[in-house]
Amino acid sequence: MSKNIRVLINGEWHQLEVDGKESLLDLLRGQLGLTGTKRGCNTGDCGACSVILDGKIVNSCLVLALEVDGKSILTIEGLASKDDLHPLQKSFVEQGAIQCGFCTSGMIMTAKAFLDENPIPSEEEIKAAIAGNICRCTGYVKIVKAIAAVVGGRK
Repeated sequence: MSKNIRVLINGEWHQLEVDGKESLLDLLRGQLGLTGTKRGCNTGDCGACSVILDGKIVNSCLVLALEVDGKSILTIEGLASKDDLHPLQKSFVEQGAIQCGFCTSGMIMTAKAFLDENPIPSEEEIKAAIAGNICRCTGYVKIVKAIAAVVGGRK
């Protein structure tokens, strides 16, 4: 069963035909070519596919494409402005919070959604916010430091 949906992705409306079993992750990567959202575990355990759906962080591998009809999605591709990286993206680079880069987009999107709700968190709150995102390279120290640096720049 396929259905037409209309969805706002990174500020642009799209009219798309989706299969009833298609995930949001498949829609983003396959139909739209937005490959910054990574396929990790495909079971909602790693956070590599995290995107912001109507202001809330979600694992796009667990959301059916049919469910996003009329909704707004922000992916890593929509985070930067045309001329400049988002402060979180800059901080991840500056703090060396990326190694292989596989978890980076999900980690940044999770941090963005979290900071939108809690603009001046403690280090412990940052750690709790990213707990659903797995990184096998950095050990999280640099990731937490990168997020904290953005928070420090807001004060």
